[in-house]
Amino acid sequence: MKTDSLFYRLFQIRPQLLFELLSDSPQPASSYQFTSVEVKQLAFRLDGLFLPQNGDRNAPFYVVEVQFQPDEELYYRVFA
Repeated sequence: MKTDSLFYRLFQIRPQLLFELLSDSPQPASSYQFTSVEVKQLAFRLDGLFLPQNGDRNAPFYVVEVQFQPDEELYYRVFA
């Protein structure tokens, strides 16, 4: 999907955008590395993943999934 690459570039260029969208301080973005991964189970791909860079196992990680069309089963598939 073309929007996936658009948002991937946006988060690569401006990772603090995720925290701004969450109505949080953009400051934590400097502690995270943004990447995109594919989970090897039926080719399940994540649009993006923010992983803590400092190795802090208590820090949350953030999964980014961009959806531009109605999908009643989106949350089921994301959390399944």
